Amino acid sequence: MQIPIFTVDAFTNRPFSGNPAAVCLLENVSSCFGLRWFTPANEVPLCGHATLAAAAVLFHIQKNTNSILTFVTLSGELKARQVEDRIVLDLPLYSTYPQVLQEVEELIKAAVGDMIVQDLHYSPDTKKLLVRLSDAYERSVLEELQVSAQRFLSAEKTGKVKGLILTLKGNSSGKDKGHDFYSRYFAPWNGVLEDPVTGIFLTVDSCFHLAFQCSRRGGELKISLRHDGRVDIAGQIAIVLKGNLTF
Repeated sequence: MQIPIFTVDAFTNRPFSGNPAAVCLLENVSSCFGLRWFTPANEVPLCGHATLAAAAVLFHIQKNTNSILTFVTLSGELKARQVEDRIVLDLPLYSTYPQVLQEVEELIKAAVGDMIVQDLHYSPDTKKLLVRLSDAYERSVLEELQVSAQRFLSAEKTGKVKGLILTLKGNSSGKDKGHDFYSRYFAPWNGVLEDPVTGIFLTVDSCFHLAFQCSRRGGELKISLRHDGRVDIAGQIAIVLKGNLTF
C-alpha cells in the first residue's frame, strides 16, 4: 500500500526556512477533511504550521477548487482559505491569565537566566506559558539566546506547562521595520526543543498583527483578531518534497 507524502515549509516562501511539516494525504474528495497532528513524541490537539501545510497540499498539489477547506480536528473545525499569495487559517483564540512569577521562577530562570521579564501570562487550555521580555532588549538578544531542553524538563515537572513562548516587542526602525513582535517557542515536553515557526502560540497571544519568529530557520506570520472570538493567521508556503510511503 502506498500513501502520498509531502514536505511543506510553512510560514515562508523559501525552501528550507520556515517550519517543515510532513503531510500524509489519505483522502481528497471534498471540502471537509479529518486532520491529526503528531510530534516526534506524541499526538497534539492543535498545530498551526501543519494545518497550513495540509491546506497547501490540497490547494496547490491536489488542486482542490473549493474556496474554503474545513478540517475536523481535536480542536474542533478549523478552516483554511487562499488570499493572494497566502493561506489564511481560522483558529480558536484561547484566553490567557497573569502568571505569578514565583510559581514558575525555576523554569523562567532555566529559559532566560537573569534577563528582565516584563510580563507573564498562562493559558490553561493549551498549557502554554507566555514570557514577554523587557522592551529594552533588541531582537539579536532573543536570536542569540541558548537554551537546554534538559534544563526545561528538570525545572518544570508539574505538567502545568507544555510549551514556553518567549516574546519581544518589535522595532519600528531599520531591518526590523514592520514587525510588531518577535518570538521563539520551546516544547521539549512534546519532544520538540524549539519549533522553528508556530502559529499555535499566536492563538494565546494575538494582540499584535505582524510577527516574526526568530528561530534559526525563521518565518513570518500575519495575525488578525476576529469579532467572533477567533483569530486568522496567514502565511506563505514552500513545497519541498513529494513522494510515497510504502508499507
